[in-house]
Amino acid sequence: MRINFNTFCVFILLTFKFLNAQELPPIFNFSPDSYRAENQNWSIDQAESGYIYVANNSGLLEYDGAKWRVYSSPNRTIIRSVKVVSDRIYTGSYMQFGYWQSDSSGKLTYNSLSDNLELPLQEDEQFWNILPLDRWVLFQSLNRIYIYDTRFKTFEIIYSDATISKSVVVGGKIYFQSIGEGLFTILNGKKDLISNASVFKNKLLVTLIKTETDLVAVTQNSGFFTIQDGITEPLVLPASPELSEKTIYSAKQLKDKSLIIGTISDGVYHLANDGTIQYHINQDAGLFNNTVLSINEDRDSNVWLGLDRGIALINNNSPYAVYKDNSGDIGAVYCAAVKDSLLYLGTNQGLFYRPLNNTNQPFTLIPNTKGQVWFLDILGNDLLCGHHEGTFLVKGNQVKSISEIQGVWKIMWLDVKRGLAIQGNYNGLYILENKNDQWTVRNKIDGFNISSRYFGFINPNTLYINHEYKGVFRLKIDANYQKVVEQQLVKDLGKGEKSGILNYDGKLLYTSENGIFKLDSAKKIFEREEALSLGSYKNGNYLSGKLTYDEPHKKLWGFNTEEIFYVEPGAVGIEPKITHISFPSTKRQDVTGFENITFLENNRYLIGNSSGYTILNLDKKEPSNYDVTIRSIQNGSLDKELRLVPLDKDQVFNYKENNLIIDYSVANYDIFKSVNYQYRLSGLYEQWSSWSTKSEVAFENLPSGNYSFEVRARIGDELIDNTANFVFTVKRPWYLSVLMLVIYLILLLALFVAIHFFNRRYYKKQKERLIEINTRKIELSKYESERKIMQLENEKLLQDVESKNRELAASTMSIVKKNELLNTIKKELLASDNEEESKSVIKILDKNLNPKKDWELFSQAFNNTDKDFLKKIKSKHSKLTPNDLKLCAYLRLNLSSKEIAPLLNISVRSVEIKRYRLRKKLNLEHEDGLVEYILSI
Repeated sequence: MRINFNTFCVFILLTFKFLNAQELPPIFNFSPDSYRAENQNWSIDQAESGYIYVANNSGLLEYDGAKWRVYSSPNRTIIRSVKVVSDRIYTGSYMQFGYWQSDSSGKLTYNSLSDNLELPLQEDEQFWNILPLDRWVLFQSLNRIYIYDTRFKTFEIIYSDATISKSVVVGGKIYFQSIGEGLFTILNGKKDLISNASVFKNKLLVTLIKTETDLVAVTQNSGFFTIQDGITEPLVLPASPELSEKTIYSAKQLKDKSLIIGTISDGVYHLANDGTIQYHINQDAGLFNNTVLSINEDRDSNVWLGLDRGIALINNNSPYAVYKDNSGDIGAVYCAAVKDSLLYLGTNQGLFYRPLNNTNQPFTLIPNTKGQVWFLDILGNDLLCGHHEGTFLVKGNQVKSISEIQGVWKIMWLDVKRGLAIQGNYNGLYILENKNDQWTVRNKIDGFNISSRYFGFINPNTLYINHEYKGVFRLKIDANYQKVVEQQLVKDLGKGEKSGILNYDGKLLYTSENGIFKLDSAKKIFEREEALSLGSYKNGNYLSGKLTYDEPHKKLWGFNTEEIFYVEPGAVGIEPKITHISFPSTKRQDVTGFENITFLENNRYLIGNSSGYTILNLDKKEPSNYDVTIRSIQNGSLDKELRLVPLDKDQVFNYKENNLIIDYSVANYDIFKSVNYQYRLSGLYEQWSSWSTKSEVAFENLPSGNYSFEVRARIGDELIDNTANFVFTVKRPWYLSVLMLVIYLILLLALFVAIHFFNRRYYKKQKERLIEINTRKIELSKYESERKIMQLENEKLLQDVESKNRELAASTMSIVKKNELLNTIKKELLASDNEEESKSVIKILDKNLNPKKDWELFSQAFNNTDKDFLKKIKSKHSKLTPNDLKLCAYLRLNLSSKEIAPLLNISVRSVEIKRYRLRKKLNLEHEDGLVEYILSI
């Protein structure tokens, strides 16, 4: 028992290693969540449109390359079979079979055929297979085969007393197995026995395939058999020993005559024409489930698997083959090399190898290389390995240590004749020397201790080193490569994260997110290479400056977010040729900044990634016959559920139904090719949108008008030939209809007439008002002129009054002077001794000193000048005496007490007394001025 157990363990281990050593075509799984239906998928087929149809427990699935749609079966039961014939999708389910057709809106509608049968279906009858042949379509249940004539719409029925386990069409004939009876064909609507061999009576048939000489039967548990001239014999293939332990549930012969076999519990096998196993994919190798219920090959040679849980797509004819390290033993691939028919992988786990052309053999770790490998390349006849632990010389499945200086980024020839190479390390640059086929570290280049991952030479003693966080350094080394004699930081480039530098075709290139730059040696500056920069990143964004030069084949490889590309020299005077290969970084699974590609053989390249590698075969061309189609258009208002609209004619939408959702797709099932779409809506804007992977667009609240929606697509760098379009009109709202516009025009004209009428009326009133205002202005001007004349006359009168006042004052002063003189003379005469002689003179003087007469003269002159004063003051103060009035008049003339005294013929003291008494009579306060009061009257 112990021996058997160990043998079993060895078998399992070998099987595990085999699985992990395969280079498989790209695989993609659709989970039930992604297609929004149940787990099991019983049958798969493809329409002429390229759409995929799947019989699922939830109903019929439709996939257009962008979206899944689910159509429930008419009686809500499991759909067991599907077959596309022309524009009809035939399905069989529980107690029902019929066909689906796309209506004008792109939605599938079901038409039952079984409801038209004259004979009722059997109890619990299910239809497991559908076979088209010429104008007939056959629906197979476990006990009957219904033959439907599509031309005359009639049925014929093949009955079987035993269970019909399988039916197939091979070479234009229909075959079916009846358990316990044998293998039959149908001739003239009747069943005809082909073989009653025990294998067909007692073993379950999976399928029949046609070879050049005979029929080959694939059975569920008994292997392969040939049928020739009614004789059935076992067929032993190279794959038979392994398949003998498997339960086969489904099988499909592909267009290249190879065979896909689906098992119950171990996934799918691909057998070549000679019966050898090309690959084996199960759940460990990438499938969602190990049970393969159905198989189909599409027009692009992709293989579709209906699983017990999910749907798998295998790009069987892809130029890519994927090695996925499911066990995690190998890790991320940083570099690779081929030498002596061995393939070497440098990974974060170590250095691995295996025979180049034996994909069934697993990779083996070379002893003493466990850890990070940064570099692998052949210098002369030697394969050198740059490792975290140092530098190694690789010989077959062994390595020899050259140096234990840690962190070797890169090694390149410095002087081949002298056997000198330069090595970039974590801590600077080292010189390696090969003497007598023995590699040693000769010396470190002194004067530069910065990590040197990227570097390139412009002459034997001048090199440039790029450090993504410090910048680019220009170093000049002495003739013997011992030390740096000149060091300069290249300021015009700055720092560039994930930037790189390398020698290419005699040039030194620097790559960063700003583009690709070439060194001008004469100017010692880097100049942007426009053709390379624009061409390399026109379809994808910058990812890394890591470029790889395949010098023997003159290809410069690079990576961006959407593709890989390579540059080849152009003809003389022509720009380099850039070839783009659609392969998005999300599917490449790069180690960003450490992207790598290595030539293997026969135009095959190895692309390292974070979980293994991908093989790219440049000689394998992919199909390019694609069309972009508008799948559906939903229309309506925002507050209601949108409805599907017909796609076969131009549409006119109500103005409230100005919201659209447009779905479009390309039936591309290449896993590594991303489809990008571009659209425009003429009538709203004429520019094309930006490229996007989104396969639908929504327009909200479109204004009324005529529109033409166009969508085009590209796969990678290749623009698809056709452009899908949809023309529609959004009607004007009722208030903008032609009738309403006419009404608006009439109303507008009426409004203009009314406005004109009221404007004329208004301006007439304005004119009258202006005339009135001007008249008033003229009158006011006349009045102002008269006022100015009166003012001038008043000023003249005032001047006259002032003149008279001056005259009155002068007259008064003359009287005062005269009286003073006369009084003086009188005093002198009275003082003289000759009294008698003086009497006559004194008498004359007294006559001339008559105050009453002087007052009368003064009063007359004063009234002429200020005629109302005396009346005003008398009216205000009736108790004033004539002497008081005299005093007021004199004060009005602003005469002082000294000047008033002679006029009244009294002393100055008497005048002061009079003034005091006058204040009393005028009832003036102490602070009121007498003269001021009199002047104010």
